[in-house]
Amino acid sequence: MEISYLVLCSLFMAVPLLAGDRISGRSFATRSEVIARQGMAATSHPLATRIAIDLLQKGGTAVDAAIAANAALGLMEPTGSGLGGDLFALVWVDKEKKLYGLNASGRSPFGLTLEEFKRQGFKDIPMMGPLSVSVPGAVDGWFQLHERFGNLEMRDLLEPAIHYARQGFPVTAVIAHSWGSEGNEALKDQPNFASTFFPEGKPPPEGSIVRNTDLATTLEKISREGRDVFYRGTIAQTIDQFCQRVGCFLRHRDLADHTSTWVEPVSVTYRGYEVWELPPNGQGIAALQMLNLLEAFDLRSMGHNSVESLHHLVEAKKIAFEDRARFYADPEFNAIPVAGLISREYAKERRQLLDPEKASFEIPAGDPKLQTGDTIYLTVADRDQNMVSLIQSNFAGFGSGLVPDGLGFGLQNRGALFNLEEGNFNSYAPHKRPFHTIIPAFVTREGEPFLSFGLMGGDMQPQGHVQILTNLIDFGMNLQEAGDAPRFYHRGSSSPTGSIMSDGGELALESGVPREIREGLSGKGHRLGSAEGEFGGYQAIGYDAVNNVYRGASESRKDGMAMGY
Repeated sequence: MEISYLVLCSLFMAVPLLAGDRISGRSFATRSEVIARQGMAATSHPLATRIAIDLLQKGGTAVDAAIAANAALGLMEPTGSGLGGDLFALVWVDKEKKLYGLNASGRSPFGLTLEEFKRQGFKDIPMMGPLSVSVPGAVDGWFQLHERFGNLEMRDLLEPAIHYARQGFPVTAVIAHSWGSEGNEALKDQPNFASTFFPEGKPPPEGSIVRNTDLATTLEKISREGRDVFYRGTIAQTIDQFCQRVGCFLRHRDLADHTSTWVEPVSVTYRGYEVWELPPNGQGIAALQMLNLLEAFDLRSMGHNSVESLHHLVEAKKIAFEDRARFYADPEFNAIPVAGLISREYAKERRQLLDPEKASFEIPAGDPKLQTGDTIYLTVADRDQNMVSLIQSNFAGFGSGLVPDGLGFGLQNRGALFNLEEGNFNSYAPHKRPFHTIIPAFVTREGEPFLSFGLMGGDMQPQGHVQILTNLIDFGMNLQEAGDAPRFYHRGSSSPTGSIMSDGGELALESGVPREIREGLSGKGHRLGSAEGEFGGYQAIGYDAVNNVYRGASESRKDGMAMGY
């Protein structure tokens, strides 16, 4: 009996377990792509996707629909998003054949210094509580996007979220699981957290109806009075007074001084496709560095999720992430060599560190030349072929756990990603943007839109971007298959900013990767581990120019869906 049991366990580990047999596509595909002509939306919650489609059908632009969906997700998926977090976006304007980039991330408080952390004896910034808070940038991001690319009134965009906040929404399965995690239980003693997010003294179970009337009132104020009520008016005053009471350094001055930044997206060409990301303080260029390293290798001939292809992807990740740990930070405080980091010449130099036969255990950061020149992700496309790739986050789940009195949302803990070592590019300083993990992505081909996509999940994001793109480009998958395919996640062993130090880190593989592949990777020196729930959350919209249709895909690991009309 014992031998039979072990054999069965081995079989279950060796093959992906599927609910049924599909008559088309890859065996691991959960469903077909969604195909439509007029518009498309893909988010991590079905109701948010429905809201986006409704806005498109009422004459809204892709940006209008994205803002409406983001507002709804802040209510329905507070485990990853909300008004207290930051936002980044890429917007394709088809009439101009141009991609715009917005960095709507907030800065550290003026009144908090590196010396204060030293005085309190901290070597790292706490992940929760008052010292982890930075200025929320999302609301200003909405208004910046809306002013430039919106069509409907802001009150029309926020009304669906206000309605669900007052009337209630049902909690979906994956969000309920995240809501009830041990990490969120640890936040219940933070000011106003439990009364806001544990309405009956505990996390709401799947299917239960949750209301947030405080958030409804906050959204109503924003819809009537605009962005200034949040950054200069009564909401800012409430945040200031609350923070003074609980020992947080965020003040009215920090909010009033906040500005988003329009930035030029950066790109590399991978096998004829132009892949676009935003420059630091985010980590998007890590994906571009990985693609540059990988382009010299014939991944297709190695085979999808083979020992060889996975080894090359993981080793490329290690090389890029060492540069990430050293260089990625607020460009207003450091001259960051972005052009050098994503150049082909630098990739050729760094590629020498990739040993095709064995895993690396210690990789030095490079010396590129300075050249001039939990999270939610959603994407929406409208009838005019305008597309938006938008990502928004509190950083770790609910963020800091601090909920200002009567506002219905928590403040993010993005400040925890600063380094407290003097001289580091990402070392803490007042009024500085921290290193950021959330990254939207976009792909063009010969100057035309091809793909708007993203993948939520901390430092999984650049790794996920590259896996999605190689699945599409090297291995010929469609959008849904590219997201459903089993993934790897490599984590470094040191700080959230990503150095692998001297032990090579740990490689986690989803259960769909067969046992013989795991054994082969172990044989190359990779240290295998587990990472339940950390393989990301993907949404995508592709534009099929041949048939003049959109193709949408949504992450099978989350609650969401793609929908078109």
